[in-house]
Amino acid sequence: MSQAPSMVGKLVLVLNAGSSSLKARLIPANGIPLWSGQTNLASGTARTVVDEWLLPAIGPWENAVDLVGHRVVHGGTSFTAPTRLQEEVMGRIKELTPLAPLHNGPALEVIEAVRSWRPELAHWACFDTAFHHTLSPEAFTYAIPASWRNEGLRRYGFHGLNHQHVSETVTAPRLISCHLGAGCSLCAIADGQSIATTMGFTPLEGLVMATRSGSIDPGLLLHQLRQGISKEQLDHDLNHSSGLLGLTAGLSSSMKDLREAASSGHPDAQLAIAVFRHALIQGIGAMAATLGGVDVIALTGGIGEHDQALREELADALTWLGAIELVVVPADEEGLIARQCREATGL
Repeated sequence: MSQAPSMVGKLVLVLNAGSSSLKARLIPANGIPLWSGQTNLASGTARTVVDEWLLPAIGPWENAVDLVGHRVVHGGTSFTAPTRLQEEVMGRIKELTPLAPLHNGPALEVIEAVRSWRPELAHWACFDTAFHHTLSPEAFTYAIPASWRNEGLRRYGFHGLNHQHVSETVTAPRLISCHLGAGCSLCAIADGQSIATTMGFTPLEGLVMATRSGSIDPGLLLHQLRQGISKEQLDHDLNHSSGLLGLTAGLSSSMKDLREAASSGHPDAQLAIAVFRHALIQGIGAMAATLGGVDVIALTGGIGEHDQALREELADALTWLGAIELVVVPADEEGLIARQCREATGL
């Protein structure tokens, strides 16, 4: 989407660096993007992507950009609100990279590449973990040795930017936000605050995802280590070869593809959808129990927004919850980042 670069006012350039992609938007005060784009992002290519793709694309509006907002996945316990990116902050984010190596690393590369474009611009970070800082100790604490807990090993939760967007879009005292895409997580939201979520210390915990396993018995991992699998292979298998892709022996990680295959009688596709749905329904039940009931269940993310069959299956499976409203909320992390940065700076 794009419009002529005329009298657009002050713009926020929002950059959302994923593990392998970069999304970008130019958002004016009215919240309606002037331009949006997405491109692939491989390790070490941030500078090239910024110079050869991003800057030419936003060239017509270059002088109207007043602020750059970045999505950073992991803020630990230190960053619970939008934060200006100065050298000390950059260093602390880098220290958190081992907790989210697939995301914090690329984000830092993009930040550094864009900061050299117009050094006078303020850069701010909004954190995926921040929305979950309201979790109670019983919700974020793992039953592990004290020495482990003292190292910061706890539930942090992720997808917080989109879960917060959902909470600001849907008015309900007891809300379950279901972020269902390549990554999947649930969030129990009571009066606008996160009180429980399915992702934990890393984005691996919780629901079945496109290529991530979700929650499994830790003893299974110990078994594989004892069988001689390397830590690197274990990391790769859990993050990139599991989930829907693993359940279908490599057929596809796309729910759309699996729906088509399942309708043609493909047994692995049918099983993958059933396993995905089973974990999702269990998770929704747990969130509802935490909330003491539920008023609205919101579906967001690529699967949540577009899989009509899943919405119908959930409506049938969740009748026991009583009179609930099932709604679809388009994901908008970039819009929330722009709003948060404007509020933080008074732009």
